[in-house]
Amino acid sequence: MGIIFGILAIMVVLVLAYFMSNDKKHINVKGIGVMLLFQLVITWFMFNTGIGRSVINGISAGFNKLIEFGSKGVDFVVGGIQIAEGGSVFFFNVLLLIIFFSTILSVLTYLRILPPIIKYLGGLLSKITGLPKVESFNAVNSIFFGQSEALLAVKTQFHHLNNNRLYIVSASAMGSVSASIVGAYLQILPPQYVLAALPLNMFSALIMASVIAPVQVPEEEDVVDVKDVSNDKSIFEAMSNGALDGGKIALIVAAMLIAFIASLELVNWLIQFVFAGVTLQEILGYIIAPIGILMGISPGEVIEAGGVMGTKIVTNEFVAMLEFQDILGGMSEKTVGIVSVFLTSFANFSSIGIIAGTVQGIDSKKAVQVSGFGMKLLIGATLASILSGTIAGLFL
Repeated sequence: MGIIFGILAIMVVLVLAYFMSNDKKHINVKGIGVMLLFQLVITWFMFNTGIGRSVINGISAGFNKLIEFGSKGVDFVVGGIQIAEGGSVFFFNVLLLIIFFSTILSVLTYLRILPPIIKYLGGLLSKITGLPKVESFNAVNSIFFGQSEALLAVKTQFHHLNNNRLYIVSASAMGSVSASIVGAYLQILPPQYVLAALPLNMFSALIMASVIAPVQVPEEEDVVDVKDVSNDKSIFEAMSNGALDGGKIALIVAAMLIAFIASLELVNWLIQFVFAGVTLQEILGYIIAPIGILMGISPGEVIEAGGVMGTKIVTNEFVAMLEFQDILGGMSEKTVGIVSVFLTSFANFSSIGIIAGTVQGIDSKKAVQVSGFGMKLLIGATLASILSGTIAGLFL
């Protein structure tokens, strides 16, 4: 029954995307089918084979070792601060680690290690799916770098991007997460689901975008250049700039958490004036419950799980992850996996502004286009998260 519901959920998101399509006649059905097949194979490999589980465990162990290294730096700076027994400070224990991960990414970029890998994987993805090289490169790049950085990496090609192509690169940026903050996610959610979400959400974002905004691109307008991806003059400058960028991200995330969590409390306080004991999370849970059941979440858990998923859409993934962390111990493994994969993306309202602001800095005319399809972008990215969660649920 679960498999039937899962197939039905996949059909629902594809049909919804089809109704939003800008060009129904030129949808790349073959490419979408190939990407769906890849999702199924990758998820089966990671969740249902010994080798796959070993790979996930190995990657997780690598991240944990990096977290240990990062924690040494954090402890040196703030280790003298006394915290009540059994307590923790999220900013110190989680967010400050973003600085170290950002530094590593900056160094790997300066040493020209990451850019060729991303370009190669993007080219391979393009050949397999039939998608343009720029869009494929951007999709892979979005796994490693944040929304702004991923879009800036293809800024030299922006003059070639029509409305549909701009939608696809924006959708990839919104449907992914940055490797610099994956370490933070791993300390909140089960590592195997966070790591599985990275490729799943990349493919899901491309699938939804390929349905909503099909593209056909001349070869001369589809060139990827990674020669000037870093302006750093030395490895020490790369480390410094990476650390500064990571510090900015940590502060931005902290500021957003303060604002969103406080606002959520305010909204719940106002709601309870009218409906005693009711919260926004419960309302969102009931709204999302039908699709949550199709995704594979059990009826007894779907209201709580749906509330967390809805919270992510209206606030951000960190707020939702912290809420989910408090209740995941009482959830079934299948629900934990589905919701964790759903949460591991930037698909929320605030991302519309981040993407539009980044594009504004590259091309002001293109920024107007992004603002115009902002809600369609959020809906498409949310459908992509639902697709990823559903695929994960099929193998749990």
